[in-house]
Amino acid sequence: MSQTYQPKKRKRARAHGFLSRKKTSGGRATLIRRRRKGRKKISV
Repeated sequence: MSQTYQPKKRKRARAHGFLSRKKTSGGRATLIRRRRKGRKKISV
């Protein structure tokens, strides 16, 4: 079996980063929820 997860920093940031979250209303809601919860890291 080969390793299936080949992490790439840029791809991860593009998919789940702060800017991609800010773009959509749902993403903004996610940021708000995580801030309200008191997350140390809001996004990648």
